[in-house]
Amino acid sequence: MKPIIEMKKNDLSISIYQTNKDMGLAAAEEAKDVIQKAIQVQGYANIIIATGNSQLTFLDALSQSGGIDWTKVNIFHMDEYVGIDPNHAASFSKFLHKHIIDIVKPRDFFAVPGGAKDIEEACNEYEKLLRENLADLCALGIGENGHLAFNDPPLARFDDPRWVKVVQLTEPCKRQQVGEGHFKSVDKVPKTAITLTIPALLAAQRVLAIVPEARKAEIVYQTLTGPIDPSCPSSILRQTAHAHLYLDADSGVRVLGL
Repeated sequence: MKPIIEMKKNDLSISIYQTNKDMGLAAAEEAKDVIQKAIQVQGYANIIIATGNSQLTFLDALSQSGGIDWTKVNIFHMDEYVGIDPNHAASFSKFLHKHIIDIVKPRDFFAVPGGAKDIEEACNEYEKLLRENLADLCALGIGENGHLAFNDPPLARFDDPRWVKVVQLTEPCKRQQVGEGHFKSVDKVPKTAITLTIPALLAAQRVLAIVPEARKAEIVYQTLTGPIDPSCPSSILRQTAHAHLYLDADSGVRVLGL
């Protein structure tokens, strides 16, 4: 499938597709290429993948893609609520098991340890694991408030010395979780979560930002036209030459008018 348009904003490559499905297929094709090349060069691939409704077409296409030896792929994910039951409908680990892990059966899946007894120690151990297994690919989304993983504005740090840490969730972030159907009300959303920081996400050799749907149109526009600062954490992608932003016509509607 061909994009409607391809463009660049600062260092960031952008591709806009007519439909969410076409966008997901295209992003999955690039992800497949990155994974295959990593396996060819080093014998395995390390990938970080996101959760959320916006990732469904991508994850479906990737999980159904042929030609990937998943027994040579380690999968990490990027955030999890602190203290959530792993069987809770909103558990990110549960989401990934349903939409990709249990389908492809990778070499290993390293879940963010939201249920650990000692959260700080668990964060340090997960960070050590990430640093020892540098990602070949990071496939992420952009939140309605511009967050990457759970790095919410205005507290997100582009120069964070830590790669994994506990954060307080902001009200806009909580509202998004409710809006996506993960919780019945804002007061049901956990107050804290473990997140990979922005330096950890962008340390991957290749970063795919997969951002469909009309509800993301405004933040996509801010990401590409506003200041590059923590008021819109996703704006840092414009200084990330190894990143590729995938949009559909709905999320890219304002970009098409630039």
